[in-house]
Amino acid sequence: MEKQIKTPSKSEMKIPDMISPLLMSSPRESTLTMDEVLSQPARKLIVYNDDVNTFEWVIQSLVEICEHTPEQAEQCAWIIHTKGKYAVKTGSFDELRPRCEALLDRGLSATIS
Repeated sequence: MEKQIKTPSKSEMKIPDMISPLLMSSPRESTLTMDEVLSQPARKLIVYNDDVNTFEWVIQSLVEICEHTPEQAEQCAWIIHTKGKYAVKTGSFDELRPRCEALLDRGLSATIS
């Protein structure tokens, strides 16, 4: 018979108690509640300026990949050009990763932070 362990709620846990499950060596499947998902900070898809890609190519890429309107994409392109970088999209890592990879495939410089 498997031994069941009562897990204390977050309000009952102290900082070392909250960290110790992260240090467990055995892998385990984790599931997140909706509150946990909603409380996670949004990630940013950042596009960097370069001397290779044209405004038109950056705008077209943002429209097709990030689903921007042409006006939004043009504004982003100008900010990227003048500031050196810009967060063109926010969302979860899983949402942004395919977009980032698609921008990279088109030759743009992009990261997720």
